[in-house]
Amino acid sequence: EEFSSGTMPPEAFYPTRLDVDQWVRTAAEVGMRYAVLTAKHVSGFCLWPSRFTDYHSGNSPVQADLVGEFVNACHRHGIKPGLYYCLWDNHHRFGSITPSDTMRWKHVQLGVTDNGSNPVDVLARAFTTDEANQFFLNQMTELLTTYGDIFEVWMDIPGVVGRAFRQRLYREIARLQPAAYIMMNNGFGDGTSYPVEYAWPADLMAIERWLPNGTAPFNPWREIEGKKVYLPGEVCDPIGREWFFKEEDHPRCDRELLGMYLTCRARNTNLLLNVPPDRTGRLPDNYVQSLLRLRKNLDLLGFMG
Repeated sequence: EEFSSGTMPPEAFYPTRLDVDQWVRTAAEVGMRYAVLTAKHVSGFCLWPSRFTDYHSGNSPVQADLVGEFVNACHRHGIKPGLYYCLWDNHHRFGSITPSDTMRWKHVQLGVTDNGSNPVDVLARAFTTDEANQFFLNQMTELLTTYGDIFEVWMDIPGVVGRAFRQRLYREIARLQPAAYIMMNNGFGDGTSYPVEYAWPADLMAIERWLPNGTAPFNPWREIEGKKVYLPGEVCDPIGREWFFKEEDHPRCDRELLGMYLTCRARNTNLLLNVPPDRTGRLPDNYVQSLLRLRKNLDLLGFMG
């Protein structure tokens, strides 16, 4: 569930046919070069046996370290591993006010202004305490010192922690994984504007649920706080319409997926395509076949993925 309250017990996590290798193997077959695993989302449930909480997959019926399995599978299949971590955490609150408490997000859902960027005041009432921030820092240190080299660190809802801690978090991630690209998700938008007060500092700019503005190829160079910085764009969108698996959510048609990829490439951005496993722990066959057809279409056009 995308906006989970974080109250479901670990026992509820029970993918009966869990196959992390299938996820990564499919990515490799399609020609993807890196993959990003959602290690912790809004629910606060962790897909690794964290020392800092008991709310994790190690205490579920599968008793698995999915982050470890994912990174190992990436090494087997020649994929660079990335990890997603959400700073909106409904389980580990430590006195924080999360966006779930404000109710306003239910109506705007981090909505868009006329130029497609997140309004700054969407999370105005949400904040995290020092205890929550230390928990986040502890978990990121755990993730980034346990599983080897990480290609991309994807931090979601960075505005909730504030600029001072975000700066500290960025520096610590860069210290622990100096070669990693750090995404502080700036949210919905077409790449024309960047909410510095919400997401800076970062190494990448998110273009979430949109494609890059068509007036010109995406320009990764922009001025931030008086300095010219290089901030390449990464489009993130699901293969269907939902981030999490739903039976009724089918892949976009082949033409749309091909068009998304070609548009992103023509406009100087990457496409990070969200492909959710089903409740059994496998990528649904219709998703897999859709991806394989995308690769076939790219091969026909002379692209190598």
